Amino acid sequence: MKGAVLGSPVEHSLSPLLHREAFEFLGISGDYIRQEVVLENLSTFFSSHREEFDYFSITMPLKEEALNLDVAIDPLVERIQSANTLYQRNDQWHLTSTDGSGLIGALKNEGHTKFKRALVLGAGGTARAVVGALDGVADEIVVLGRTSTRREVLERAVEKSEFEYLRWNDSPGFADYDLVVNTTPAGAADLLADSLSQGSCSLLFDVIYKPWPTVLASRWADSGGSVINGLELLLYQGIAQLSLALNRDLDELALARHLRPILKKANR
Repeated sequence: MKGAVLGSPVEHSLSPLLHREAFEFLGISGDYIRQEVVLENLSTFFSSHREEFDYFSITMPLKEEALNLDVAIDPLVERIQSANTLYQRNDQWHLTSTDGSGLIGALKNEGHTKFKRALVLGAGGTARAVVGALDGVADEIVVLGRTSTRREVLERAVEKSEFEYLRWNDSPGFADYDLVVNTTPAGAADLLADSLSQGSCSLLFDVIYKPWPTVLASRWADSGGSVINGLELLLYQGIAQLSLALNRDLDELALARHLRPILKKANR
């Protein structure tokens, strides 16, 4: 078994550790590497190396570019216009996303299965997967984005929940939401922390895991809110990727229990 995480930058990624440790835990012979691939170079890399690998993890900034590859595309990916996984099945490459299922798995592990009003910070590829995953799980989904050009594709990812798109501002009114998901790059949401006050926040899921804690996560916890680290998303979406690559069900809870302390130690 051979896999790789593709994106730029990827030197900080803990995906190689996660997948290698999972291989060892499952008794599988294999390797998993980091591969720097910049925007617009994904197709060239994939064409040149597709025969050398069994699966790829796709990270920023390639989650949207991956849809241009000549592969079988999951209907979910068509809907959310974002992908994070390439895997082989019967000599055919498939493109899908496990970001959404990873988010739901991590929330479920913390005892959260339903929300009234969710706020998603950011409007990129990860945000699209998050919005698609929360569709029907949150009664209302609000996205805070910097450009209105992404509104339409985000709205198409929602079929069951109410949807609203707001332009970025530094005082989004966190008290109005029972879930906030930060999908922005490290540092992009730091100024939002200034709008927090004691008792004004409930649950924050920050998809960033390095550097940790983020300014927003630290201030959120200090204000009495609950925080889920981005390592949890990495963990659950990674297990789902491996399950697809192996074409078999895995004991998600057992793998998560084994891998979580390893990832936390490496992320210190």
